Amino acid sequence: MSEAVREGVKVSTDVGHLFAVAGDDGRPDFSPADVDALVDDLIAVLGPRGVSQLPRSVDRASRDGSGMSPVITAQLDAGELSVPDVVCYPRSVDEVPEIMRAAVRHGVPVTTRGKGTGNYGQVLPRFGGLVLDMTSLTTIHGVDPDAGTITADAGTKMLSLESYAQEHGQQLWMYPSTVQSTLGGFLGGGSAGTGTIVHGRNHEGFVTAVDIVPATADARIIHLEGEDAQPYVHTYGVAGVIVRATVKVEPLGDWRNVYASFPDRSSAFAAATAVMRARLQPRLMSADGPDIVAALPDDEALVPGRGSVRGILDASRLTEFETIVADHGGRMEASRTGINASVKLSTLSYNHPTWWLQKKEPGRWFHMECQGTAVVDRFEEVLDVYSVPDGGGNELRANFHLEVGNDMMFGMLNGPVLPGESIDTVRDRIAAGVPQLEALGVSVHSPHQWYIDLEPDRVRRLAADFDPHGLLNPGRWM
Repeated sequence: MSEAVREGVKVSTDVGHLFAVAGDDGRPDFSPADVDALVDDLIAVLGPRGVSQLPRSVDRASRDGSGMSPVITAQLDAGELSVPDVVCYPRSVDEVPEIMRAAVRHGVPVTTRGKGTGNYGQVLPRFGGLVLDMTSLTTIHGVDPDAGTITADAGTKMLSLESYAQEHGQQLWMYPSTVQSTLGGFLGGGSAGTGTIVHGRNHEGFVTAVDIVPATADARIIHLEGEDAQPYVHTYGVAGVIVRATVKVEPLGDWRNVYASFPDRSSAFAAATAVMRARLQPRLMSADGPDIVAALPDDEALVPGRGSVRGILDASRLTEFETIVADHGGRMEASRTGINASVKLSTLSYNHPTWWLQKKEPGRWFHMECQGTAVVDRFEEVLDVYSVPDGGGNELRANFHLEVGNDMMFGMLNGPVLPGESIDTVRDRIAAGVPQLEALGVSVHSPHQWYIDLEPDRVRRLAADFDPHGLLNPGRWM
């Protein structure tokens, strides 16, 4: 791997997988006149209320969670990502094929959007065009306990699906930490969440059927099941528009939402690792040191100055968990029941603690997604990678939010940003740290890019059939 030096920082020059480049690759050839013609066609399909070019609509469709990345934030500030020319709001899945046929007819790119809770700019249009807002498609078609499935339209919130399933004695296999995200958004751009410890990621058997609309002149709803459906998960909307999906449910568990506190981060992380090794199979289990706990929302079960382990655990395993807590010098702080308590814990997992940290100290942190036993076994060395001198004789230490996996620990490594530090220097430090982390045995994924990076060859093959004109969310190929 080649290297360079800038401002005393050794950096890798092979950073194509770490940062997105806002070039013109994939830009469709369309004009303002094409957009005007598309708007006329959309109004004919959706009515004037279903189509908007108002500044507030365009602004809303130009936002997502990418503010968590200082790198993408700088690109947004520099105008390297575009805004839509028009936003439309289908009210039924049957309208989506007509929308797609119109977009293809006029050669206008389409970016499909749910709640816009993604973190990497995937739903921000690269080249303008049409944003297809799916949030009005919220019909839940029912749960089938015998088949172990639930079916809903793509704009349905994941929290609504989980609530509906629980009302029928079931629960989703998984739902994301951002519970307000939509079913289509989670399948298109998400990957994991509450339930992943047992069931893996969302492209590993969670989906049993999808209804997809291609970007073709004769677009229609195409129903795919089983092994034919699964490849269309996590494709960032470039391989057709998911308008409806059937996903897995299972009988509702007897869950306890538990909180424990520990003297420090190391004992909290050791306890979380012991939970994994004991195969307690929680629905979710997260851990933080006192530094991140201090940034989380106030809760009597999150004790200032102490580390935290918290999760969703089957009631039958509660005694085993309490033993692990005691063995690692901790104490139980709370055991709660109900969907609201579970949802709260979900919003304190995955990258949400980083979000809370950034909210407390704006502009002070970047993060990298990391996985491997080294995040616990070689923890201080992992933190060393992104810890920096503050210029006053002290060191600004990185920190880490930890998640329990099925057989591996993972989480978010948060690195400090120095006051006044240029974005180029931040990028260089991020890039320089990746080979160091990999040398420690840590796998790293960058949240500072909007590329398709899960099996891109598979996605290209799908897009060749479902988006032959390159109109769906263009500019996402590495």
